[in-house]
Amino acid sequence: MIRILLADDQSLVRTGFRLILETEEDLEVVGEAADGRQAVAAARELRPDLVLMDIRMPVLDGIGATRELARAGATAKVLVLTTFDDDALVHDALRAGASGFLLKDVDPPDLVHACRTVVRDEALLAPAITRRLIERFLATPPPGRPPAAFSRLTARELEVFTLMARGLDNQEVADRLVISAATVRTHITRILAKLGLRDRVHAVVLGYESGLVRPGEGA
Repeated sequence: MIRILLADDQSLVRTGFRLILETEEDLEVVGEAADGRQAVAAARELRPDLVLMDIRMPVLDGIGATRELARAGATAKVLVLTTFDDDALVHDALRAGASGFLLKDVDPPDLVHACRTVVRDEALLAPAITRRLIERFLATPPPGRPPAAFSRLTARELEVFTLMARGLDNQEVADRLVISAATVRTHITRILAKLGLRDRVHAVVLGYESGLVRPGEGA
């Protein structure tokens, strides 16, 4: 069962999401919050697997709430709710610890799929949205020496990291490298641990920031 906390200052949005999510046997809404401060308190108390976090909220916005949860070592994934009018905030949300993004007018099946995907951390969430936002707002310095942390990776792990940072899912990486998806999952677990990354989205961030992946590069 995936336990979800809804954080949005609009009660109609929370109600709509609850109605959609609670029709699924494996999804449970365990709480709601109307501002970022409430979201942090509720997440600490309820320990959800996932927080659907609006960016624009009173008292403490979604970015601040996400940052506080990350600093506190919360295990919950944060899925930020955004519109393209909020694009300028996406860079800060990524740095704060968000694991992905959804548009607020997301179709119900896509919302359900996103919740499952981000908790399993099996693929970059909503590539058409997340990759576009990352490419637009992350600084992309000229290619240079990679961060020292990359020296901890084996040659194969660096290959997997590069493909993952370009947005490929596990099966696509496996097909490209002619290995099994299970082996890819093992590599990714080790990569994230060695580099101290929370999840795949933050691997993408590092890939762009290091210059290893450049905007517009295909896989």
